[in-house]
Amino acid sequence: MAAAAEVVLLDFWVSPFGQRCRIALAEKGVAYEYREQDLLNKGELLLRSNPIHKKIPVLLHAGRPVCESLVILQYIDEAWPDVAPLLPKDDPYARAQARFWADYIDKKIYDSQTRLWKFEGEAREQAKKDLVEVLETLEGELADKPFFGGGALGFVDVALVPFTSWFLAYEKLGGFSIQEHCPRIVAWAARCRERESVAKALSDPAKVLGFVQFLQSKFGAK
Repeated sequence: MAAAAEVVLLDFWVSPFGQRCRIALAEKGVAYEYREQDLLNKGELLLRSNPIHKKIPVLLHAGRPVCESLVILQYIDEAWPDVAPLLPKDDPYARAQARFWADYIDKKIYDSQTRLWKFEGEAREQAKKDLVEVLETLEGELADKPFFGGGALGFVDVALVPFTSWFLAYEKLGGFSIQEHCPRIVAWAARCRERESVAKALSDPAKVLGFVQFLQSKFGAK
């Protein structure tokens, strides 16, 4: 196992992208140093480590930076391959499918949730419809499986589960119930939270709601 000094995660408490990395590291049993970042006043280490996007999360492993959360997840899986594999080792098609759905999550959910808090009126209503459609599509992929990869927590689960902490905010902003639209996703989220790695990483939904209200007041439609 790597010593904490060898692995550092530059992150922000509410980030679903950073939480993915925390879950993966916990699943692998990797000790690391967590460094909270001020995103309104980005520090020199973050800017030096991720000069292209200047965003969290960044994983530093033996001083070398790895950026973008899905890339970090794959790096963690390859750097510590012997414990809790996130991607199937012997099935390239299954790995490709997992990457597809993780990419779908990144392209669809974040955009919809941002529009949900940022806009009002018809634009917000459209964001709600889009978000529900995305969740229903994911529910169709989950089907009757305990987890997206089958019987164990895997790549797609780790990619998606941090967004479940935002469900309360989605419902308050959009005036709808995720349970009514996607009961299997809600049940899946509860199963994921039974794992210590997930429970410790995810933010409290009420605190996430407060953060979203802050975003609305500062950056939302006036």
